[in-house]
Amino acid sequence: MRFNRTLLSVTLVVVALVVQVSVLARLQLPGAVPDLLLLVVVALALVYGHVSGALIGFGAGLLADLAPPADHAAGRYALVLCLIGYLAGLAKPDNGQLRTALGPMVVVVGAAVTTTLLYAGVGALVGDTAARHVGLTNLVITSAIYDLLLAPFTVPLIMALARRAENDPLADKSSGASDVASGWLAAGTGLKIGNQRGGLRLKTARSRAARAGRIKGVKRL
Repeated sequence: MRFNRTLLSVTLVVVALVVQVSVLARLQLPGAVPDLLLLVVVALALVYGHVSGALIGFGAGLLADLAPPADHAAGRYALVLCLIGYLAGLAKPDNGQLRTALGPMVVVVGAAVTTTLLYAGVGALVGDTAARHVGLTNLVITSAIYDLLLAPFTVPLIMALARRAENDPLADKSSGASDVASGWLAAGTGLKIGNQRGGLRLKTARSRAARAGRIKGVKRL
């Protein structure tokens, strides 16, 4: 990934994890905890595509696995968010622009439900049965509701930041510098750079003919 894309992704993931652990997890809401980290992964995947979405999801999930007070095996949430980032990236439109806000909201709901089911499924494989005691159906419903309520305040902003980061100002500066350099060359030589090669060749031929005329005149003297 590009440097500005990587820097933005790391910053958003770290901020989302800090807010989720220090604020959202302490609200003691019934059912699941609002997953701000998931919304960041989904929003970035909708802009960057499935490959970058999978990488961002894996990094975000691994960071969540290692951050306290994690009480599950490391790599469990990384696997889940990696798959979610990949699947959400497949929903990226070809032209990069979303026509309506309905699409991201549908992706958010699907990601919230899929994340809860995958997390519980992977936990069942490793012997973690905490989801059964809490109630899997309750977790799925509450996670979808919380993430859907939080999405309008986060997903559009994150997508706008991601699109803005894709516009590299160094590229504009380099292209502007090349235009200035072309202008300097044109002003210094008196020639127009571009589609004026024929005029340059004509001037060169005339100068050669003039030199030949001078040489012949000297010989006559």
